[in-house]
Amino acid sequence: MDHTKRQPGKPGWRFVFLALALAVLVSGLVRSLWLDVYFIPSASMEPLFNTGDRILVSRTDFQSAPIRRGDVVVFDGRGSFAPLHSGAGPLAEALSSAGHWLGVMGSDTTYVKRVIGLPGDSIVCCDAQQRLTVNGQPIVEPYVHAGDAPSDQEFSVSVPAGRLWLLGDHRSVSADSRSLLGAPGGGMVRMDKVIGRPVQIIWPLDRFASVARPPQVATTTTKDGQ
Repeated sequence: MDHTKRQPGKPGWRFVFLALALAVLVSGLVRSLWLDVYFIPSASMEPLFNTGDRILVSRTDFQSAPIRRGDVVVFDGRGSFAPLHSGAGPLAEALSSAGHWLGVMGSDTTYVKRVIGLPGDSIVCCDAQQRLTVNGQPIVEPYVHAGDAPSDQEFSVSVPAGRLWLLGDHRSVSADSRSLLGAPGGGMVRMDKVIGRPVQIIWPLDRFASVARPPQVATTTTKDGQ
């Protein structure tokens, strides 16, 4: 009698297991093709993103509209911002990957920055008014963290074909393309390494908000053309 009573429970557990497996499979498919979740581990993109924010990233936005100056992008930094191998053990890498996938910790190889230079652009810091210039024209940067200079580091770079020049909005604390000027590749990121565009802050709930795509970074000129 006891054995007979336990029989109906087995199909139920089997159904739960299959449902969970299907949910993980569908979630993985969605996150690899359309939308993914990323954890913001630092203050480098303040005030847009705070440390601890979870953001929803669209993998398809740039398929219909090309990347432009001023866009915020999430990208794979391996080969540019990050080393090809972290040097961590297999277990540590597995735990890190799981935490990254669950959106509870950052990744050592995934970054979020703002596009300042497109292929063919020349970017210089800084002009007499301490502004960045792109192709000889000063640019307007309303997104830069209050109190920060456009850059405390002088540079003059030309962006090659298929690459991007990227900076954080919180310039005084951001490790970005400027930090790699002397490294192979000079801090340039391949365009095919871009994962997508942040479209929504989903956590914490008091910061739940959409992330609008900004207009292309504008240039400004004075009356005498300087």
